[in-house]
Amino acid sequence: MKRLLIPTIVLALVVPWLLFGQAKPQQAAPAKSASVEQELIELENGMNDATVKGDVTFFDRIAADDLTDTDFTGRVWTKAQDIENVKSGNFKCTSAANDDFKVRVYGDTAVVTGRNTVKAQFISMDVSGQYRWTDTWIKRAGRWQLVATHNSKIR
Repeated sequence: MKRLLIPTIVLALVVPWLLFGQAKPQQAAPAKSASVEQELIELENGMNDATVKGDVTFFDRIAADDLTDTDFTGRVWTKAQDIENVKSGNFKCTSAANDDFKVRVYGDTAVVTGRNTVKAQFISMDVSGQYRWTDTWIKRAGRWQLVATHNSKIR
């Protein structure tokens, strides 16, 4: 009888803990998460608009000074180089549209992925097409800043 009593007591204590004692994963407050996601999507689309308009002021404001931009050829560019390419006319974009966004927010860091369809030229090379991209954002001093971007051309 004692042999059955101890396992029964253990089960009586452990089973409710296993069933009810484990907390369910907490989800971020939907309104806050949705508003952060929307803000980042607006920034991403704003970059497209600024690129088509040649508006380096917008890009200068949202890109971190230590931005790392890896293009589809594997070349790494700085923020200053990106701005100079637009100012000099080396990079000209006549249309750009994003879709297929996925936004993942980790506190003050976010990773945004998507697809971009562009019509553009770099110097004399046509770089039009579709690209998959990944952008990394960090919230600094109350605003989101782009710290890294990478894109790959879809064949």
